[in-house]
Amino acid sequence: MAGHIFYVEDDSTLAFLTKDNLEQRGYTVTHIEDGETAWETFKSADFDLCILDVMLPKLDGFSLAKHIRSMNDSIPILFLTAKTMREDKLEGLTLGGDDYLTKPFSIEELVLKVEIFLRRKFIVSPSDNEVFHISNSLKLDAKNLILSRPSGEKKLTQKESDLLKMFAENKGSTLKRSVILEKIWGEDDYFLGRSLDVFISRLRKYIAEDQDIELANIHGVGFRLKDK
Repeated sequence: MAGHIFYVEDDSTLAFLTKDNLEQRGYTVTHIEDGETAWETFKSADFDLCILDVMLPKLDGFSLAKHIRSMNDSIPILFLTAKTMREDKLEGLTLGGDDYLTKPFSIEELVLKVEIFLRRKFIVSPSDNEVFHISNSLKLDAKNLILSRPSGEKKLTQKESDLLKMFAENKGSTLKRSVILEKIWGEDDYFLGRSLDVFISRLRKYIAEDQDIELANIHGVGFRLKDK
């Protein structure tokens, strides 16, 4: 199953080329040109991945992402931005985005990111069926992207689940930043390191209900999920 992509881009030339390339690879692509129409469309259909331009007419990509996250906690969101300010990219990740591409980008790079997200969704390895008991009150269902907590279930994004699963599999051990970035993001660079920090902050909020466990920062090295 290739997957249904929700693609919001107001540059008609770029949109045509991108949509055509994705469809040639077997994906179904619904393309919308403005944020308001995109939100109405999203509410009435099922999608597997969102590709959102940040600078959109009527409703910008960040605001659209907020709406999408209010309705769907787990669908992957990939931002496209022409901006070079790191703060803008971090804002997108803070709002619940999973990754970004800076324009101009290569179609091959976009396709690779799409394939990674959708492969995780549709191809389940044996380890994905495992349930990880992070603590006495926290349980991760990696396959279904669910973190069970005393207050109820928290639906995770794919990248949040992948990251928490990595910590759960290595509980008590220090994971180097470079190893995490290579495993989860596919490469290690400065800005992706900042992206990792955003995701670490998210996970800390999610597990904060259990006072007996922490996601500790090991200065200059990485992070460790451990009992207090």
